[in-house]
Amino acid sequence: MRRLHTVLSSALFPGLSRAARWRRGCAPVVVAALFSAGTAWANTEGYPAKEINFVINFGAGGNTDVTARTIGKAMEEVLKKPVIPVNKGGAQGTLGVGYLAKQKPDGYTLGLASYTSMTLSPQIMKLDYKLDDFEYIAGVARYRYGMVVRADSPYKNIADLVAASKTGKGVFYSSPAFPNSTPFMELAKQTGGKFEEITYKSGPETIGAVLGGQVDASVLNPSDVLPHIQAGKLRMIASASPMRWVELPEVPTIQEQGHNITADSWMGMAFPKGTPKALRDRMEQTVLAIMKTPAIAEAFARIGIDPVALSGAEYRQKLVEAIPQMREAAKSANLPIVNPNYPN
Repeated sequence: MRRLHTVLSSALFPGLSRAARWRRGCAPVVVAALFSAGTAWANTEGYPAKEINFVINFGAGGNTDVTARTIGKAMEEVLKKPVIPVNKGGAQGTLGVGYLAKQKPDGYTLGLASYTSMTLSPQIMKLDYKLDDFEYIAGVARYRYGMVVRADSPYKNIADLVAASKTGKGVFYSSPAFPNSTPFMELAKQTGGKFEEITYKSGPETIGAVLGGQVDASVLNPSDVLPHIQAGKLRMIASASPMRWVELPEVPTIQEQGHNITADSWMGMAFPKGTPKALRDRMEQTVLAIMKTPAIAEAFARIGIDPVALSGAEYRQKLVEAIPQMREAAKSANLPIVNPNYPN
């Protein structure tokens, strides 16, 4: 992470020597100045004065958790205060988001406001939060997805899986969140096959169900499955993203195998509603600066997720635009719409 600090200091103070940049970066008041101009920082001098809690809406060890902790470590380096991960997994990512909405809006609790938890879940579940219960900080990542089976599974491609779904008990699949479920739901709709979902709190639990033979398949992210694929325990039969994975370029997409199905999702960060604007602005600029560094790009490449740097307003707009699309996707998957007026 020292490299990340050096990259940020070099970009923002190109005329200073490395030693001078480091000394300047170690002064909290000057670190604040790295990320803004004008008088906005007058109200943030001394912030943060203590640790910041980072609410992660999935269990420890999964793709979302690893990604969030990577960002949190970078934030610690810049802000000079601990960023404490608080895992609140469950209910397909909605428990953590609901918990975040209820926290004191003092700038010392932020968290993930993930794509489907903000755009789909409030439409199909009775939840105690809505879109405008948050102050959005930034959009930070875009996920990739792949469909996997055990290495000794008889299923080598999507055609094999569909054939199995039409005989006997059908196909059981594990899932930690809705985007992971979508390809199976769409396959069921398009083919008439029987696909049964079992939900889990995190990626590792979901993988464990595949490895243990409790389910036949799952759709997960690169960091969740690549080690098991490399170890010869799992096999990826399709990329569920619009493109092939760079790590497994020989594996075709679901679309290339004859079904117009993709999974797509984003990661964003937010404060509880009512957090002062000056604190929001500082955190937004801090996070956006971090997300544009080569160090984060390298770290995310190892995780298997694509970094992005959307402002809080841009990320919120992306959520707004996705709500009607998610509503149609839910209807296509025969999911009940319990809040047809969302986000109102």
